[in-house]
Amino acid sequence: MEQCFCHKTKVRDEAECKGLLNRLARIEGQLRGIRSMVEGNAYCPDILVQASAAGAALSAFSRELLASHIRTCVTNDIRQGRDETVDELVSILRTMMK
Repeated sequence: MEQCFCHKTKVRDEAECKGLLNRLARIEGQLRGIRSMVEGNAYCPDILVQASAAGAALSAFSRELLASHIRTCVTNDIRQGRDETVDELVSILRTMMK
C-alpha cells in the first residue's frame, strides 16, 4: 500500500533552496532548448544528446535533494523515534530506481 506524505513540509535554508532552484532553472533552460530544437527540425541524434543531458541533470538534482533529505529529515525523524520514516525512504528509493 502506497503512503502519501504530501502533507509534510520542510523549511530549507537559503543556500540549499538557492542551489536547488538554480539547478531547476538550468534544467528548464535545457528543456526549452530541446523544444526549440524539435520546433527547428534539428537532427534526431543532436536532440537525443541534449535530452540525455537534461535527464542527467534532473537525476543529479534528485540525488542532491535525496542526500539532503537523508541528512536532515530522515536523521531527525529517526532520532525522534519516528521509524516510519525509514519505510518512506525505502518507498522513495524504489520509485527512483524504476
